[in-house]
Amino acid sequence: MSQTPVVASQGSARATFVAAYSAVTLAQITNALPGALNGTFAAEFHTSGAGLTWIAGMFMMGIVVFELSWGLLGDLFGRKKLLYAGAALSIAGSVVAALATSTGMMIAAQAIGGIGAGILFPISLSMLAAITPDHRARAKAIATWAGFLSLGAVISPLLAGLTAQFFTVPAAGPGAPAEFSGWRVAYYVAAGIAVAVLLVALKAKDSAVASSRKLDLPGQVTLALGLIAVLFATVQAVDAGFAAWEVVASYVLGGVLLVAFVVIEMRSDDPLIHLSLFKNRAYSITGIVAMTGMFAFLAICYSTSVAVGGLALAEAWKVGVLFVFIQGPAFVLIPVVGWLIHHVAPRWALTAGFGFMALSGFWLSTFSLGTPEAFGGTAWTAFIPPLLMLGVGFALTVGSITAVAINTVEPHHIGMASATTNLLRDFGFALGPVIGSAVAFGVGATAFAGPLAGILGGAGLPAEAAAGLSHVPPLGFLSGWDGVIAQFSGEAAAGGAPREAVQGMVQALASAQPQIQGAAGVSLGQGFQVVYLVAAIAASVSAALTLFISNRSSAAAHAPAQEAAQASANAPV
Repeated sequence: MSQTPVVASQGSARATFVAAYSAVTLAQITNALPGALNGTFAAEFHTSGAGLTWIAGMFMMGIVVFELSWGLLGDLFGRKKLLYAGAALSIAGSVVAALATSTGMMIAAQAIGGIGAGILFPISLSMLAAITPDHRARAKAIATWAGFLSLGAVISPLLAGLTAQFFTVPAAGPGAPAEFSGWRVAYYVAAGIAVAVLLVALKAKDSAVASSRKLDLPGQVTLALGLIAVLFATVQAVDAGFAAWEVVASYVLGGVLLVAFVVIEMRSDDPLIHLSLFKNRAYSITGIVAMTGMFAFLAICYSTSVAVGGLALAEAWKVGVLFVFIQGPAFVLIPVVGWLIHHVAPRWALTAGFGFMALSGFWLSTFSLGTPEAFGGTAWTAFIPPLLMLGVGFALTVGSITAVAINTVEPHHIGMASATTNLLRDFGFALGPVIGSAVAFGVGATAFAGPLAGILGGAGLPAEAAAGLSHVPPLGFLSGWDGVIAQFSGEAAAGGAPREAVQGMVQALASAQPQIQGAAGVSLGQGFQVVYLVAAIAASVSAALTLFISNRSSAAAHAPAQEAAQASANAPV
């Protein structure tokens, strides 16, 4: 941390500022786009619960698994080169997303874009720090960078909603897919911004740090593969169940790899994470609440996206407006939160923020979910007050987490403490949609079993046919009705059922479709109510744990600590 960056004389300082600010805005736009479009993806791609979870969580995985290595690689090889790579990957990911015709293609797009954003977040900040050696100028540049990050979070849902509203070309006939889905324009816009970032970066100053540190490749590999294995197991459990062999095997593999990571870090001369930080009780508590609190935040965001956009069938622009109320406070309250961090103990901002998140989750868990507003479901505008409360809570916590963390460690550990806290926070973000899906779709399937059996029995389907359909998850009936019917009729015919009998069962299912889909929506709504409740409990526990963090500040120099606190605004959501 004490090493001085080497800044190339060629290039423009203004271009460097523009490139850094536009890069972080781009990264946050691409990161937040799926949040407003999950319901649209479910309807258009007829995706399963696991597929929808991968779309929501894959981007964050691209950020989390490599984020401790990009900064070092930029130091060693030059940050400008990595900025090129991040912009290029963002272009590729956005174009693939815009052209996606299936769940798998969209997941691949999120993986590419996530790695690109994972590069842009830390590298853009490092480039700014390198050309602002004066502490006051650097603090101002970091605060501005954080503002552009928050601006990207506000732009993204509006971009998703407005493009879906105004650029969609309706289908030629009823029931047919749209001629063109307007949300794709949002990704083309993101690709255009990425091209602009790449062009501006050509004139930016380069910087690097002469360092004796080496990339901890064994640690990076075991950490990345371990996290991916654990998240893969949790996502697969959404459809297959936790007892499935691939789920159990992935959890075991992930556990072994993460244990190997800990062993490697304890023996490494240049570890990714200094595990000695966790001997400090206050820092350990901060790390825990960084993960559990941000899990609560993104679980609520994900649940809202699916419940309002996917189950209540609200237009994408309405979901976009709701996400503005979630993301907007982090942008509007930047000066207020900055003042609180530096003039009031940041721990209290953290406690209050998690308290607001908990109240939001408890409030939302009381809503009736799963029924469109036109059929008596909860109005989309009813979500605004609790989601605004969530946004205020997030604004209070996202900058305070790292501020509290760096106040609990010695000055020479500030950089590592900040980076490790960011990793834990981002992992919490990644867990939000993954665990949220596992809970929602699991509870929903259990709640759906009884009503489905009653509906199928009332429709006159034979017991064997009804048993075969009982294994279809509720989301399958909602987003993939035609596929379910085609598979059912094919299996019935292959089993020797007469053609007339198959046609009769298909007609019976068609007549019962409104009842089945209504029950499926209500059942999944109950699942997402439970997710809101789980998130509220997680936020409540986080708020309670912050009370055990001492207000005693370390002897850290005020200027570096102030910069690290402001840099903690790097919070992709």
